[in-house]
Amino acid sequence: MSDIPRLDGVHHLKLPVTDLERSMRWYGSRFGYRIAIEFVEQGVLMGYALTHPAGGPGLALRLDPGRARAAAGFDFFAIGVPDRQAVEDLAAHLTALGEVHAGVHRASIGWVLPGLHDPDGHEVRFYTTGEEPDDTPH
Repeated sequence: MSDIPRLDGVHHLKLPVTDLERSMRWYGSRFGYRIAIEFVEQGVLMGYALTHPAGGPGLALRLDPGRARAAAGFDFFAIGVPDRQAVEDLAAHLTALGEVHAGVHRASIGWVLPGLHDPDGHEVRFYTTGEEPDDTPH
């Protein structure tokens, strides 16, 4: 028996936001997230648990304007995409929606799409999850 605790991946990611409805519209329209649960506290909507119909990680949005402003520019997490074509397609989708990002680049392993910011300024990055051969010219 090992002393290492057994873990089972990431349950969900949580972001502080300044405006729940604006953030929900953005994550929904850019990536397809849908509301799974609404969190109401003392009659006030304070957050959403979001689900993704194509395997994306669970995401929670929590109304917390002070923390959202303080964390602007920080990349809390990176979302995985299956391969280079998928990240290229995502970049094209975001560009068509008028989103500014840094484009797809070769990473240490695989490909990365950095430089996208949500309405509160949090950076949302995407990395390919499979190891792919380096096919860039040398």
